[in-house]
Amino acid sequence: MTDDEARWIASAGAGDAVAFRRLVDAHAGALYRVCARITGDKAIAEDAVQEAFFNAWRHLRDFDGRAAFSTWLHRIGVNAALEQMRRRGRVESALPEGEEGEDLLARALEARPGPERLARSAELRRGIEAELARMSVLERSAFVLRHHEGQSLEDISAALSLNVGACKQAIFRAVRKLRSVLEPSG
Repeated sequence: MTDDEARWIASAGAGDAVAFRRLVDAHAGALYRVCARITGDKAIAEDAVQEAFFNAWRHLRDFDGRAAFSTWLHRIGVNAALEQMRRRGRVESALPEGEEGEDLLARALEARPGPERLARSAELRRGIEAELARMSVLERSAFVLRHHEGQSLEDISAALSLNVGACKQAIFRAVRKLRSVLEPSG
């Protein structure tokens, strides 16, 4: 956390809307990306981000600094995304159009040399999106937070209200499901 961010948090906690706006500007992009990857829908993600920032504003005095502000905000955002999906009856969905997901997935696409690359990339993308759509919300959320957002198991566990063991299992199941798509057929 930067000194500026610490001042903004303290000021916003005291009711300073300008300081809170600075926090929103600093974190909105990352929060939107994680919500979009979890929900698979841009409109739902936007609603989740708006709800997350509203809840953060209302509960900023509860932020105690034990975790990083971004971790605290991500937890609120993940919960808002999951709640938006529950409200809309959206149990499963794919990644937003145009999103490839992981660095791991991008490397798998890049590793295919030759003229078949575009066809293989399209095939891999369809397979990955289909497999992500079949995952449970928990598996997809844990996978995105770990492999795309780079969060620690402890932070993911806190964000998803799981113990670390359950978090590891959700990530393991997601990776195992995606591995079947990424392994070359021979």
